[in-house]
Amino acid sequence: MAQQETHISTDRARAGSTPHIVRYVLGISLALAIVAMALILGVQ
Repeated sequence: MAQQETHISTDRARAGSTPHIVRYVLGISLALAIVAMALILGVQ
């Protein structure tokens, strides 16, 4: 027997909403990683 697919909304599947602060955290951490690498390479 073929099972019927169940489609639910993204918010319901995650049991909540996704805050937009994640974008800022990723952006800031990427910028800090680039600055750290530039400082490490600049010291040599």
